[in-house]
Amino acid sequence: MKLRFLGFILLIFTFMNSFAQQKENTPYYYQIPDEPENYTAGTVAARLVDGLGFRYFWATEGLRDIDLNYRPNDSARTALETIDHIYNLSKVIVNATKKTANDFTVKQPVLTYREKRNKTLENIRAASEILKKASAEDLRNFKIIFKGNNGTTEYPFWNNLNGPIADAIWHTGQVVLLRRSSGNPFNGNVSLLKGELVEK
Repeated sequence: MKLRFLGFILLIFTFMNSFAQQKENTPYYYQIPDEPENYTAGTVAARLVDGLGFRYFWATEGLRDIDLNYRPNDSARTALETIDHIYNLSKVIVNATKKTANDFTVKQPVLTYREKRNKTLENIRAASEILKKASAEDLRNFKIIFKGNNGTTEYPFWNNLNGPIADAIWHTGQVVLLRRSSGNPFNGNVSLLKGELVEK
């Protein structure tokens, strides 16, 4: 009896330790942040970005190598290639809020899947925090800037909404579809409406 009890305690401790490490490794968007007190242009944009973060967290939670490498056909992206694209979109989103150019003349470091996932969540969170404090005038200055060998191109914040932010949400849905196809479905206890994990 004592042995069973000790085994149960060890199991609980292992689970709690694993959960703590998981939250430490991916600190953002296990659940959606509390809603802002006021509706402003900035807080509404931030909430849209938070919705992306929450969906992305759970779309990419618990992916196995078989899920990451799954490709439905020869012309389709794998889940990992889709996640690469979302990571690049997250950089465009946050760089606009930081008034920083997306410089294609600079070589980017090679990252592991886990590093990409964490950095994507960090980028989304950073953009949200800036947007929450932003005025309508600030949004005018949050331009998308692309810098390449042939010069620089700028787009207003409107294009961030219908471009990278909407695109990242779109591709996050594709990750959900791909993981379902590779036999690892999206967690059915995630409530996208409530922005939290719920028991059914």
